[in-house]
Parts: sequence; structure tokens; C-alpha cells
Amino acid sequence: MKPKSKVAEAAAASCVLVIMSLLCTCINGDQMETNYEGALSYSYYEKTCPRVEEIVRSSLSSMFILDPTSPAALLRLMFHDCQVQGCDASILLEPSGDQQFTEIDSVKNFGIRKRDLIGSIKTSLETECPKQVSCSDVIILAAREAVALSGGPLIAVPLGRKDSLSTYSKHVADSELPPSTADVDTTLSLFASRGMTVEESVAIMGSHTIGVTHCNNVLSRFGDNANATSENMDPRFQTFLRVACPELSPTSQAAEATFVPNDQTAVVFDTAYYDEAIAGRGNLRIDSEIGADPRTRPFAEAFVADQDRFFNAFSSAFVKLSSYKVLTGNEGVVRSVCDKID
Repeated sequence: MKPKSKVAEAAAASCVLVIMSLLCTCINGDQMETNYEGALSYSYYEKTCPRVEEIVRSSLSSMFILDPTSPAALLRLMFHDCQVQGCDASILLEPSGDQQFTEIDSVKNFGIRKRDLIGSIKTSLETECPKQVSCSDVIILAAREAVALSGGPLIAVPLGRKDSLSTYSKHVADSELPPSTADVDTTLSLFASRGMTVEESVAIMGSHTIGVTHCNNVLSRFGDNANATSENMDPRFQTFLRVACPELSPTSQAAEATFVPNDQTAVVFDTAYYDEAIAGRGNLRIDSEIGADPRTRPFAEAFVADQDRFFNAFSSAFVKLSSYKVLTGNEGVVRSVCDKID
């Protein structure tokens, strides 16, 4: 047998390192949530409901044409569901028994829409493949399509979530959803607990590139002082916000009924949000601070310069958030109707 050359030995060693690296990635807790490993799958419905993604997409395409605000609503619906006890479709549940208020009644869930659309998609799926696709997976797939059909990336998401067996109170949502006044520290801490890097945390905030901000949340930024100013806010933009939003209590009906667009292309998933944030034209405190804080600004600038980098980081963050504290196996159920526990 001929002795191996140094080049061959180096190549073999390199292959071993690559294989070890891949193995480490698969078992590294920093890369994915513990209950994600071995629980969710990219081919979960391959045999039980192979057309699930096609059905979700076709159900949404016409809706997005009729109502261009739908994508932002579906993306926000997913975020708010996943932030409260994990991605388990609990946000869809109506009160049962003696319960008067549920998760959706939290003041922080003000403006949540399109829960009925998830129910309609679920009805179509029940016709195609009864009791197979969970409502929680429908929420994730709908949010994924919302991003893609708005011009963003088509994100590959693992599936196999089960639906919650519990109806959470509004107080649980009050305590677990971030306030509209959240700053960079709060935001980075929140997303770090979901396994995200700083870059991914900045990227997931890019979901604000579509949709609007209700004036009650804008006004809460200024507190009780009508003449208050906010750091890193363009003075002209502050004047615009005060003109666009009634100078009333943030809880007034007028403040709740009015809104301002998140950026100049509020129905397109792009990097305009970061342009506005860097320029101090963010509707919320986090929107302005993310463009100024030395920990986050470099990533905002990088995303403006390279949209593909933003799309890649957002996709990674989306998968991490949508895999947070999921129920699998016998931990949950597949509801036949999304707003009730069978």
C-alpha cells in the first residue's frame, strides 16, 4: 500500500472536520430549541397531507390581492401567538366554560386580525386531510406565505406542531408580550431567549417593514408629556407623528382608530424599514433605537446595503421563533376547529 501524500492527509482531515462541524450543528442547543430537535420535520406532512403548503398558498393569494394589509396581519398574528407560551395556536381560542377573557383579550393584542382567515384555511385542509394539520402549523405557514407574497424570501419551515390544550388568560399575554415602549435592551434580551443572535434579532424586527402602527402605540411613546421628545427621532418626523395621530389619551377611541404606515413601502417586504430607522423615522421606540444603538446599527446598515443578507438572517430568525416551545407528539392535539378545543 502506498503511503498517503500530505495533500491527501490534509484533505482527509478537512473532511473529518466538516463532518464533525455538521454533527455539532445538529446537536448544538444554540442552533435550535431543545424541543425542536427530532420533533419537527421539513417533510412532516409528506404522506398525511402532501398538498398542505399548496392549499395554504392558494387560500391566501386572492385574499392578499383583495386586502393588501393581510400579510402584515398574519405575520403579527404568528408573532403574538409564539410569544405567549410558544407557537401553539392558543391565540385563536375563544372563552370556554366559566372563562370570560382569553389571550386575545390582552390589551397588547389590540389590532390582531385575520384569526378567521386561519379558520377558513383549516376548513379547507379538513376537507383534504381531516385531523392531520394543526392550527399552529397553519399559522406558521400563513405567516411564511405573507412574507413571500409581499416580496420577501420563501422560508423553509419545519412542521409538526400540535395545538394547545389550554386556554390562557389575558393576564398571561399581558405578562409575556413585549410593550410597545420596548427598547433595544428589552428586545435583544427577549429574542436571545429564543436562541437568536443580535443580527437575527435585528432581522426579525424587519417584520415592521410591512404594515402600520396604531396611534395609541405611537402616543404611548411620548408618555403623559405632550411635548416630550424621543432619542434618535428626526424632529420633522416627530411633527408628522403628532399631526397624524390625535393628541389624546393613547387609550381613546380616536387613537385606536388611526394609524401611520411603518415605512414608505408598507405593503412590500424590503429593507426600507432600516432606512427609516437609521434616519430616525421609526414609529416605535425600538424602531428608532435599532438604527442608533451601536449593537444594532451595524446590522441595520448591512441589511440596507445587502437585501440578501437581510433575507437570510430573517429566515433563520423566523425558523427559530416559529420553533419556540412547540408542542409535539402527545403534548398537544390537532384541533378540527381552530377556536375550540375538541
